[in-house]
Amino acid sequence: MTTSKSQEFDLGSLIAGRGAERYELHAKYLNHQLPRMLRTIGFDKVYERAEGAHFWDADDNDYLDMLAGFGVMGLGRHHPVVRKALHDVLDAQLADLTRFDCQPLPGLLAEKLLTHSPHLDRVFFGNSGTEAVETALKFARYATGRPRVLYCAHAFHGLTTGSLSVNGEDGFRDGFAPLLPDTAVPLGDLDALEVELKKGDVAALIVEPIQGKGVHESPPGYLRDAQELLHKHKALLIADEVQTGLGRTGDFYAYQHEDGVEPDLVCVAKALSGGYVPVSATLGKDWIFKKVYSSMDRVLVHSASFGSNAQAMAAGLAVLSVMENEQIVANARATGERLKSRLTALVDRYELLSDVRGRGLMIGIEFGRPASLKLRSRWAMLQAARKGLFAQMVVVPLLQRHRILTQVSGDHLEVIKLIPPLVIGERDVDRFVDAFTAVMDDAHSGGGLMWDFGRTLVKQAVANR
Repeated sequence: MTTSKSQEFDLGSLIAGRGAERYELHAKYLNHQLPRMLRTIGFDKVYERAEGAHFWDADDNDYLDMLAGFGVMGLGRHHPVVRKALHDVLDAQLADLTRFDCQPLPGLLAEKLLTHSPHLDRVFFGNSGTEAVETALKFARYATGRPRVLYCAHAFHGLTTGSLSVNGEDGFRDGFAPLLPDTAVPLGDLDALEVELKKGDVAALIVEPIQGKGVHESPPGYLRDAQELLHKHKALLIADEVQTGLGRTGDFYAYQHEDGVEPDLVCVAKALSGGYVPVSATLGKDWIFKKVYSSMDRVLVHSASFGSNAQAMAAGLAVLSVMENEQIVANARATGERLKSRLTALVDRYELLSDVRGRGLMIGIEFGRPASLKLRSRWAMLQAARKGLFAQMVVVPLLQRHRILTQVSGDHLEVIKLIPPLVIGERDVDRFVDAFTAVMDDAHSGGGLMWDFGRTLVKQAVANR
């Protein structure tokens, strides 16, 4: 069947003709609170193009990305190797997703991914981080025959029902009960972990080696000792590496920072996509997979309609190739050390800056109550309205005045999280530190636009109560 020229779909014309409606379309048809929030804090920008760790607007202004799409853009945007792989796989016109054959790309990606965790044996491919977590929860419960999963306070593992059951933030959980049997334990508290394990119904502990919310590292030795306790009580260790994996923390996986840690299940997503095609992976030990898929009758007991699709597999293979050839992990380690050391040097300089922590290119900047009376009264004003407003006061001028995109690291937290693309270099580090220093100078002056904006945020917070 032929199609007339006038009926052909033209994506470029569609974007050119209606791209200016983006915020109105979102407000009308999608989450109406998102454009409202963006306009309130002055984040309602229009970005025209992107490459690597940078965006450009219609006036060709350059913005530095220190957010990486919540960690998805590990290689930055539009890496040429990943783009070529996707063009190649589309041009190949593979017989993809027949569901009743075995294509080569999933096996090749699984083989390559497992070389970075040689104690694991098999992979399940899905489409998102929360799906990787759901897979791990199902597999752990079935393999152990136990119902309950432990998680750490303040954890974030996703927002689907199973993942929500191990989410440490009440604001996400409220109104969605009943959830799966679960119990929170403090990160690093081995005694609390052992108390729960002695009850005999625990399938696993799921843990982020570095928590995304607040950027809190597990204490030295905790993962290894927790693993030993879990195995003693016939339970499993699940490492959620959705954000920390693939080089983010200066190791391929964050759990590898600690000798002797070999999780039973590992969840991967975000950066594996190359920023293009949603993909996730749940890596696990052979005996767990063989127990779940115990017979031909159970061959589809856990599956995903778009899992292992050719475009996602090609993107994943290209990402791993780039990481190896361009020494992405080493760059994350070295650049992260430079960024962290320069920021740490500012802690003694600014009384509003209380801590800099993290590893590799996952860094938390925490603000705290100042000592001087003038600043303390202003800090108290913000805290009375809503905790986390000062961190937002820093994020906004970083974007509006210095064209640097960052985020507050969770609701009601005075912490900014830096998770830039792993390809940033010294110039990007210097640009961020110079901008951050200028913003902190303004904050400590006790006047100026920053505190004026703070009063606006206070009014907004009070109005939303």
